[in-house]
Amino acid sequence: MHRSILVLAAVVSLAACRNSGAENTAVDPQLARAIAQIKAIDHHAHPVRPVQAGETRDSDYDALPVETLAPTSDPVRMRTDAPHLTLAQRAVANVKGKPEALLDLLGIEAMFANRVSMGPGLPASRFLWVPFDDTLMYPLDNTMLAANSDRQAFFEDEDQLLKRYYADLGIAPRPAALEEYMSKVVRPTLERQKQNGAVAIKFEMAYLRAFDIGDPSREEAEAAWRSGKSGKALQDFLFRFIAAEAGRLKLPIHLHTGEGGGGFFNIAGSNPYLLEPLLDDPAMRGTTFVMVHGGWPFAREVAGLLQKPNVYADFSAQTLVNPPSEVVRDLHAWLVYEPEKVFFGTDAYPYAKEMGWEESGYLAANSGREALGRALTQMMRDGDVTRERAEEIARLVLRDNVRRVYGLK
Repeated sequence: MHRSILVLAAVVSLAACRNSGAENTAVDPQLARAIAQIKAIDHHAHPVRPVQAGETRDSDYDALPVETLAPTSDPVRMRTDAPHLTLAQRAVANVKGKPEALLDLLGIEAMFANRVSMGPGLPASRFLWVPFDDTLMYPLDNTMLAANSDRQAFFEDEDQLLKRYYADLGIAPRPAALEEYMSKVVRPTLERQKQNGAVAIKFEMAYLRAFDIGDPSREEAEAAWRSGKSGKALQDFLFRFIAAEAGRLKLPIHLHTGEGGGGFFNIAGSNPYLLEPLLDDPAMRGTTFVMVHGGWPFAREVAGLLQKPNVYADFSAQTLVNPPSEVVRDLHAWLVYEPEKVFFGTDAYPYAKEMGWEESGYLAANSGREALGRALTQMMRDGDVTRERAEEIARLVLRDNVRRVYGLK
């Protein structure tokens, strides 16, 4: 048995034995062993590219790095004195700076890499690229949108990223007309990302504005363009254009949903229910939308949205921020409703010196498997599924749903 499977088997078996007197929290041992053996596909993470001595530190792991945000209260599991963090640090000590070795340790076959760009050290066979495209929504003056220090920093980041996209296309000045911007910048950028291996595109919109995406007319968007400012009408019009193009290119759209970092984050504006008019638009039915992080604390709202044919969800980050006993409640609600539309994910990210993407990935991967085991065990005890079906759902969530939706071999 590989070392990675041993590690996961130990963790999931521990979950099966923990509180053995409390039947509602214990994982069925046979199911736990089956879950530990499955090679997962991590639907959402921010792997850090290893660099050589003297090489500039990698900073492409996020378009909007949360390390610069205003202070906020950290959940207990994210604090540097959390006992389980010490366990994670020991477990990954020998694979720090070794991305493929980390995936082996965690029993992960492939990882969706949310990054501005890829590069050496993250082979395409195991790290699938998901680039960021919020910047395409904000091509004009964004100063009026910087309502606080967090958004000011983030819009500066978006301005720099758009300049980088212009340079990638060999375009110097901003196009004079909206149509020219759409045809010479937006569409070619998406096509270039697809050609370079992108399997989806990512929006961190909730850090910049609320999800209340309207449906402005072309005339309203043209008027906004002439104003020289990236107002809401222009943003909404461009997002809808991007979403339609993504559907044409078979690039699912990943949306950060639910709570986010920083003391100024607008939690109410990240409620996935605000997206319902967009999701119900017949023009959007050719585009796949994924509620990344499952919308917590609006996870039950996401359960309702899963009935829509173009909506999916992953539970990344939830397994890092919340204990399995909390995650299992929301995950159970999803699995009794639409198990074919749920993805496993970690949100592995370099949160701090003490918790790099290796440690956070380790914690989230093991908590994710435990929460999945608890939810499926509950379904077995309730008589909703047989053990055979529970093991089948585990494979769907950990790998096969992603393989089907993204056409992975």
